[in-house]
Amino acid sequence: MSVRILQFGTTGQVATELVRQAPRHAVDLTALSRAEADFIDPQACAARVAEHRPDLVVIAAAFTAVDQAESERELAFRINAETPGAIAHAAQAVGAAVVSFSTDYVFAGDKGAPYVEDDATDPLSAYGASKLAGEAAVLAACDRALILRTSWVVSAHGRNFVKTMLRLAGGDQPLKVVDDQFGRPTAAADLASFVLANAARLAEAPAGDPVFGVHHFANAGEVSWKGFAEAVFADALGPAAPPVGAIRTAERPAPAQRPLRGTLDTGKLERTFGVTLRPWRTALSDILAELKVSA
Repeated sequence: MSVRILQFGTTGQVATELVRQAPRHAVDLTALSRAEADFIDPQACAARVAEHRPDLVVIAAAFTAVDQAESERELAFRINAETPGAIAHAAQAVGAAVVSFSTDYVFAGDKGAPYVEDDATDPLSAYGASKLAGEAAVLAACDRALILRTSWVVSAHGRNFVKTMLRLAGGDQPLKVVDDQFGRPTAAADLASFVLANAARLAEAPAGDPVFGVHHFANAGEVSWKGFAEAVFADALGPAAPPVGAIRTAERPAPAQRPLRGTLDTGKLERTFGVTLRPWRTALSDILAELKVSA
């Protein structure tokens, strides 16, 4: 029997991958666009849950403009916290489980080691604070909610670091990429595949099951943004790869402060779900292959 999934969001990287991959799994996925469920209106989104009465709700819509959130804090909190909380409350009412995505930006990045789920949070930006508030709202509203914190999401579609680097590689200006921020890249395809593969388990698990709560998901391996860029160029361009200069975060000021090392430890998720997350270099190769085919 198919798991009935109600998905909020259709255009983001993970949302796109969920829709693309759903036919390969035993799920019946309905994805709602912004026109069908505007996250500025929490109660309208909650009403969609009551209307569809799914087995599993996946919240794949968010306010992701990190710098813009500094000047639009109220909107960021509405979209990233208030509306997910309302959706989770509605899911609890109809007996549905919830999956919601969060970020490494809930951490300050000064631990000196990868973060586990129970480490103290201390977001440096309005975006990070709004996502942390969203975690709390969802967990408080639904006792069968899975929060997946992830980082550095990339894919063959949408706007992301990989595609930006490939675009800049053909320019006339020398490339300089930040070399003092570290993290774990995450393929949107892997994140979507994980959710869909575990849809039935999440839909059937009772409250208190270890599959719920906060878990970290990211492809294996830590790298700096500069190292990530160099890998993109090496895999995609080979001998034609441009040189990549280094720049410090402090030399490129931005409205929002980023964690310097928000690297996520994924051990808890791998033990709970019995999975091994593949290296980001392997995932990157698949993304570049897809981009080559679609070029």
